[in-house]
Amino acid sequence: AMPRTLAPAHGLRLLLALAALASLSARPAALAAQPSSPVGTWHTISDVDGKPRGIISIRVTEGELVGTIAGSLVPGEPPGKRCTLCSGARKDQPLQGMIILSGLRWDGEAWSGGEVLDPDTGKTYRATVRVAPDGKSLALRGFIGVALLGRTQHWVRAP
Repeated sequence: AMPRTLAPAHGLRLLLALAALASLSARPAALAAQPSSPVGTWHTISDVDGKPRGIISIRVTEGELVGTIAGSLVPGEPPGKRCTLCSGARKDQPLQGMIILSGLRWDGEAWSGGEVLDPDTGKTYRATVRVAPDGKSLALRGFIGVALLGRTQHWVRAP
């Protein structure tokens, strides 16, 4: 009789352990420890001349990707530059510390469903972020409407 009572309990424990493991691996926070995580510091790259322009700090807060301007890499750019073309609460606010990436959630393939602010134009676009498997670069796709009608910007992980 003893093996019969132990077997279901042992099986249940194994099932619960596997369920816990599965839920952990599906969590965006678990991605922070992986090389392909977007968490960290990134350099934005100019579409015009291919040179680094800005420093963005990305974190995951409550399962949501949040990117903040941490600094500028443009030589001679005056400190305290403001978002003069932004509207609403961001109008004329300092770029340093401004959240430009928000609302993105892990969908199993990419970070999607959020938005990105282009501080040069003050415009906000829907956004998707995909990190390269080696974790050294990411592709940020900004778009209006459908992702096919947008632009991809490549960022590199800060050294």
